[in-house]
Amino acid sequence: MAAVGEYETVLPFQAVGVRPFIIKGEGLSAVRETLERLAREQYAVVFVQESYYAEMADEVNQLNREHETSFVPVPGLRGSMGIGLESIRSSVERAVGMDIFQEK
Repeated sequence: MAAVGEYETVLPFQAVGVRPFIIKGEGLSAVRETLERLAREQYAVVFVQESYYAEMADEVNQLNREHETSFVPVPGLRGSMGIGLESIRSSVERAVGMDIFQEK
């Protein structure tokens, strides 16, 4: 497993054995290259800071189709953007055929 994002976001993952990949303001090209490399290296799960995940949604979806790596959005220091919950909701809806999180 790996985590990609800013220092403060991914460093805590190292405490539980997840390899951190810190993006230091290099921009989205560095994120893109890192995600592609991790997919090629067959990481099973890659946690991606939500702000990067949102900016690169098309690329992440393409990588999901081409590789067996699962890319999971995680909130950054500025808090959740709601992308992670929406991703889980969408995946569960595809799996069971309905939105089980829907409020009545």
